[in-house]
Amino acid sequence: MHDDAAVLAAELASVAGPVVLLGHSYGGIPITEAAAGASNVDRLIYLAAYMPDKGQSMYAIHGLPDPEDTSGLFPLGDEPRVSLYGDLPDAEAEQAVSKLVNQTLRSFAEKVDAAAWRSVPSTYIITEQDKAIPPALQEQMAAQAAEIHRLPGGHSPFLSQPRRLAALIDEIVRRA
Repeated sequence: MHDDAAVLAAELASVAGPVVLLGHSYGGIPITEAAAGASNVDRLIYLAAYMPDKGQSMYAIHGLPDPEDTSGLFPLGDEPRVSLYGDLPDAEAEQAVSKLVNQTLRSFAEKVDAAAWRSVPSTYIITEQDKAIPPALQEQMAAQAAEIHRLPGGHSPFLSQPRRLAALIDEIVRRA
């Protein structure tokens, strides 16, 4: 996660701004860290994303202890087609599943050193039928955001309802 956040921070430093930074799913964790202290970020958007506070890891958000050994890979899970792409037609879902890779345990266990959403206005988009990050957990994280929006459907609205999502993001950005 710290490596991912460092890549994002370097990119942010190369952009004059203003920037609206959107993180989806795990992507919410590194944007939270990367945008801390970045003067050109005007808004953070969390799309069915983890929104950690300082000192939290993905494990902590789920109420789980961090693993002692973080050298391995985090498995995709038993049913990624259902959890990530449940509202897509079979052919599109299978194509998306075929592109998935395992992530490191370390990326999910590293704790955020700074929570940018504490100083940067943030928006949370809850996906109401999400099977990957339960809507109840999204609601808890979204309570930290300056504003909340909801989309019907599953975890990946950029695939299942791209026009609707694009219109919502456009609305959020124009108001920022």
